[in-house]
Amino acid sequence: MTDVTSGERVALPCPACSPGLETVHEVLKPGGQVTVRCTDCDHVHKEQLPDDDTVPRDVVVSQDGESFTAQVDVPDDEDLAVGEEFLLETEAAVMTVRITSLETDEGRTEEAPVDDVDTIWSRAVGNVAVNVTMHPKDGRHDETESFKLQVPGDYDFVVGETEEFGDEEFTVEGIHVRDDAHGYDHEKMDFEGDSAVAKDINRLYVRDESTTAWSAW
Repeated sequence: MTDVTSGERVALPCPACSPGLETVHEVLKPGGQVTVRCTDCDHVHKEQLPDDDTVPRDVVVSQDGESFTAQVDVPDDEDLAVGEEFLLETEAAVMTVRITSLETDEGRTEEAPVDDVDTIWSRAVGNVAVNVTMHPKDGRHDETESFKLQVPGDYDFVVGETEEFGDEEFTVEGIHVRDDAHGYDHEKMDFEGDSAVAKDINRLYVRDESTTAWSAW
């Protein structure tokens, strides 16, 4: 059985806040069943840790236009697939990443057993930069402004709703989702009430609500 010590951090699902997704847990009391505390919601519960039959794999992480390499231990019987998310512990931080491609001896693929995978390609989705294209309040589209918003990956944007970030206030008019996003009926959404979380968004199209006077940049 995996040996852990008090204060160590492990990745486990939390029955209170994320039963379907692993979060960072702090080990409070080691033992046959360890007592852990979810660092997201502070829920304390007991868990039986899995056997430590894992294989190391290199992970390339893309974040804000840059990339770095880390390593993760993956259960040796695991099947990996594009779109899956997992916790990656690095020297700097523990982050949530999403698989974007799997590199094998046969080339890039979208799904493979871990034994066949040489490198996991991914992008950070815990906190993300969302591309925004904004046009003036009067409806003109020949003058637009482009910028990036730094938001939590699970932040929800809804077509028709007005958002305010610092000096920027805008109404969402359209959402273009990423290729690795799942669970959406369309790649582009522009009907009122359509929504997507930030980590799934390639670009937001919005109408400026902060001013009516624009000059060409």
